[in-house]
Amino acid sequence: MKYLLCALALFTLPVAVSRADPPSDTPPELPAAPYLLPGSPTFDLTIAQFREKFNIDNPTLQISEFRSIDSSRDKANLTRAASKINENLYASTALERGTLKIKSMQMTWLPIQGPEQKAARAKAMEYMAALLRSFAPTYSKQQSQERLSKLLSAGKNKRYLAQNEGALRYVVSDNGEKGLTVAVEPIKLALSDSLNNGE
Repeated sequence: MKYLLCALALFTLPVAVSRADPPSDTPPELPAAPYLLPGSPTFDLTIAQFREKFNIDNPTLQISEFRSIDSSRDKANLTRAASKINENLYASTALERGTLKIKSMQMTWLPIQGPEQKAARAKAMEYMAALLRSFAPTYSKQQSQERLSKLLSAGKNKRYLAQNEGALRYVVSDNGEKGLTVAVEPIKLALSDSLNNGE
């Protein structure tokens, strides 16, 4: 349970950081996580549908049932849920209240020390690459691993990195020994001004 709380702390870090009162000589605060904003989009997929499809597509990388997490600060807009994959890897999600459609889907790895670290990291990377494939089904296994590697390199030692690709936002939160989170979120697509004006 203590690991679940650590994973949730990483999951909410961008929000917590954005609401902290920084000293006057610090850079501007981080904005609220996009999925927390009113009217933020959802995937046309409930958490139950995601889990079922993920487990079918990845028979050696199973996710257990998600459990609701009580979160009073954004309870009116979101339902949060998490699933423990193993002692150092968790899946968590932010769901639209009422529909339970996914607004953000995350995997958080809590690094371990010792001889099992390499194998634990490799397993976490397998799950994270499978997460990317779940929302970008045209990716092959190798392409999803390459995309993950690029994301992790770009986000190394950064509390928050977001990259948009088509209708997806990939988010990395690298907090070193405290954990690494990779998230996939939907973004709203808009027609360019020239298309809107009929040009």
